[in-house]
Amino acid sequence: MTTRDPRATGLARLAGLFADETRAACLLALLDGRAWTASELARHAGVAASTLSEHLSRLVAGGLLAEERQGRHRYVRLADARVAQLVEDLAAQVAPGTAVRPRSLRESSAGSAMARGRTCYDHLAGRLGIAVTDALTARGLLQQETGFALTDTGVAWFASAGIGLERRGRRPLARACLDWTERRPHLAGVAGAALCRHALDTRWCVRIGSERAVKVTAAGEQAFFDLLGVETTALR
Repeated sequence: MTTRDPRATGLARLAGLFADETRAACLLALLDGRAWTASELARHAGVAASTLSEHLSRLVAGGLLAEERQGRHRYVRLADARVAQLVEDLAAQVAPGTAVRPRSLRESSAGSAMARGRTCYDHLAGRLGIAVTDALTARGLLQQETGFALTDTGVAWFASAGIGLERRGRRPLARACLDWTERRPHLAGVAGAALCRHALDTRWCVRIGSERAVKVTAAGEQAFFDLLGVETTALR
């Protein structure tokens, strides 16, 4: 007689939280790293507010979402970076052929923008994220042989570029995150978050629309070229 692994119950419960299209849509939307109101998520998921409220309660109770209330508004966000990593890793396993075809030119344009450049929770993804990751690697600032790790030269590069690396908690300095559109890993972790935050704060990148898509500004194109040698064509 074998003894069941004590983690089986918890794993099944966690998988059950993802096994609903409405809850999955909410988790994917929250990968933008921002807090959403329940009504915003209800509109995004295309369900009634009362229906969504039940789903959000399950996600909060399951530890996937964090909740805060301001007046009559209920805000939710992903609980932490580990949850974001789990959502993105699972999304990356969805075969490209299973994606629903865009129903309009607007949807098609939004999809193209997301593939070109977006935030993945708190770091850069899409072709933009891959271009930056490749440039860091080519310059010896990031090594990928045995998992992502910043080199000593890479740590010095972040300091020289004025990008602070706040090492708090157990979050790794650099981590590979599988990009669900490019099918290749991009930079996540403390370094990925710091670079993304700096790019948005300095307006190298700006958000477009209400989704996670970002575009590189003219100043950003110059900065990425000067600092990393990234060609403009890789950013458009």
